[in-house]
Amino acid sequence: METKGTISKFIEENFKHFNAAALIDASKAYVKHLDEGGKMMITLGGAMSTAELGKTLAEMIRQDKVHIISCTGANLEEDIMNLVAHSHYKRVPGYRDLTPQQEWELLEQGLNRVTDTCIPEEEAFRRLQKNIFKQWKNAEDKGERYLPHEYMYKMLLSGDLEEYYEIDPKNSWMLAAAEKNLPIIVPGWEDSTMGNIFTSYCIKNELKTSTMKTGIEYMIFLTEWYRKNSGGKGVGFYQIGGGISGDFPICVVPMMYQDLEWHDVPFWSYFCQVSDSTTSYGSYSGAVPNEKITWGKLDINTPKFIVESDATIVAPLMFAWILGL
Repeated sequence: METKGTISKFIEENFKHFNAAALIDASKAYVKHLDEGGKMMITLGGAMSTAELGKTLAEMIRQDKVHIISCTGANLEEDIMNLVAHSHYKRVPGYRDLTPQQEWELLEQGLNRVTDTCIPEEEAFRRLQKNIFKQWKNAEDKGERYLPHEYMYKMLLSGDLEEYYEIDPKNSWMLAAAEKNLPIIVPGWEDSTMGNIFTSYCIKNELKTSTMKTGIEYMIFLTEWYRKNSGGKGVGFYQIGGGISGDFPICVVPMMYQDLEWHDVPFWSYFCQVSDSTTSYGSYSGAVPNEKITWGKLDINTPKFIVESDATIVAPLMFAWILGL
């Protein structure tokens, strides 16, 4: 790929060693994987949507640089919250110096803090709650069931939220994904804000638990998708952070090979993790890629990279390189 953009040229000229070198090596391998016909999964841990990763991830989706996403329930919803309530967010640059009393005052103002950024409960959570409940209830009344992200897609594509948009919609990765009907895996969705809200409706007998498809059904969905898309160059795995958004989908390969005894299943054919978690006893987030060979996830020859740095800095730079910006 010709690095014509200003950002790509800067990276090429300056990123020569250590994590910087790992960043560019992993970016070049990502592009090579796509150029050779491979597909790519991106997994989102942490609070990347609140970090506004959509500014680059949305364009990655539009340009077919990513073919499936696995994310936490928080990342699924927080991109849409930013879309409809951006002006109500509050930054707290000195968050390390907050006292417990000051934290309590933020709670009383309806401001839920994620590091240096507070999400406004009324404008974000409740605005989504009203509109997503309509999708849940409509499906239940028709006897239909969908996965968590499919309800979000229905809400976005209905146009019900358009009057609330507070950022350029091209910077919402969820909107870009909905418009492409991009496959999304959301393991453990129940622990998100919308998952908690759905649970509350079930406890109040206003909705049935069966209206929402489950994590097991996500794994079945992913199994079918992987079987269809892992031929040829195969499927790569680009992991931001650790946790369930990465661990859940990567396990689909050993599950098929070991539990289903499908011995023609290819390993993941590219692997990169961006995380500042260090290797420690039992840590998944800090485990080096070679450990995944022992679990039947990666092959000996799978290109493997780890960039031990802040994903809010690294991921936008890598995406810029991949996009040729």
